[in-house]
Amino acid sequence: MMKERFLMKEIDPAAYTAMLGLEKYLSGTGISPLHQEMIRVRASQLNGCAFCINQHTQDARKAGETEQRLYLLSAWKESPQFTPAERIILAMTEEITFISREGLTETTYQQALKEFGLKGTSELIMAINVINAWNRIGISTHRVPGQ
Repeated sequence: MMKERFLMKEIDPAAYTAMLGLEKYLSGTGISPLHQEMIRVRASQLNGCAFCINQHTQDARKAGETEQRLYLLSAWKESPQFTPAERIILAMTEEITFISREGLTETTYQQALKEFGLKGTSELIMAINVINAWNRIGISTHRVPGQ
């Protein structure tokens, strides 16, 4: 059984506060709350962060996401329930999360620019990077889901 190692906010409050600053930044972007949660859930699935999957599936439901789409998120490429814009967001999430494979491909980047513009693309890149950082904190400190 996994035992929680420590809470970052208690041991290193300055680092935790810096991460919260990034969250504050995200709340002021043009990314809808639903799309922010979609990014958070998908990246957390890819990284295997149980704490974040648990937290952000609940947050996604509060933001209006359906159970069906949450169930299908891991198979989004085969699921017609996601819009073309959401497919770009999900492709970006996977490519940036798995940065060592080939990173954000030129094809996906160009699609993002066309759909979201340069500012929106920048905001999406930041949102994906922020949840990846949280996932790494959660996994490294053995955050326990539901606590």
